[in-house]
Amino acid sequence: MKKWMTAALLVLFAATAFAQKNQGTVFEKGTLKELLALADEQDKYLFVDVYATWCGPCQIMAKQIFPQQKVGEFFNKTFVNAKFDAEKGEGVDVAKRYSVKAYPTFLILDSDGEEVGRIVGGADADRFIEEVRKVLENIER
Repeated sequence: MKKWMTAALLVLFAATAFAQKNQGTVFEKGTLKELLALADEQDKYLFVDVYATWCGPCQIMAKQIFPQQKVGEFFNKTFVNAKFDAEKGEGVDVAKRYSVKAYPTFLILDSDGEEVGRIVGGADADRFIEEVRKVLENIER
């Protein structure tokens, strides 16, 4: 009986931890080319968070905004999401290619890698979602 209770508690704990982890925005790993191909395959735009580790607003977006369930529901449904550190690895080339001058910069790319929208700076969850929706409306007109 004691083993059964312990096992049940472990399963419950694992399920709760898994559910909480998957409520927010899911950022895919890969190269820009791989992520563009994934977006094309899923018939979505690629949303790219270009950030710097020292950037305060970038940290707020990463820790407080993107993990929110309502943000995750919107972004996961609408985009393939990616993050690139503008000062490391391929992120340096991404920032240069798209002329990123401020952080955070959020790019919306079509499957050819063409920029179709851009938002610079952080925002609270509701305002951020609304800004992205406005960009999408302008693309689809």
